[in-house]
Amino acid sequence: MSFWKTKKLSEMTAEEWESLCDNCGKCCLHKLEDEETGKRVFTSIACKLINLKTCRCTRYTGRTRLVADCLDLKQSEFTRYDWLPATCAYRLLNDGKELPAWHPLLSGSTASVKKACVSISSYAIKESPGINPGDHIIEWLE
Repeated sequence: MSFWKTKKLSEMTAEEWESLCDNCGKCCLHKLEDEETGKRVFTSIACKLINLKTCRCTRYTGRTRLVADCLDLKQSEFTRYDWLPATCAYRLLNDGKELPAWHPLLSGSTASVKKACVSISSYAIKESPGINPGDHIIEWLE
């Protein structure tokens, strides 16, 4: 049986944990939060460290040192994952849901993420001075 069906996120090995990431890049998009309501929205502006072709961090091991607001998703640090995109495996599994058919652990291919139009590679732009995040708010159908 597949490890993600038998283990809680907190029980997974580091290798299992990392394999859950589908490399969609959505968690590397800048987010805005309404201070009054607490509602979070995503923008199409991606972190300066992401490779937009592969949707992988170019400095993964040092990212939290290089980018002040980069979060390290360690399996034991969060009890709620609702701030992650609805397609994120960590959020899905935490909420008791199944991985989607396009997830690389099920499809056997990382190309399935792009084919399912889940990857940010076709629309994201890299952060740069002068870009107003409010002009780049995006919404996904969930």
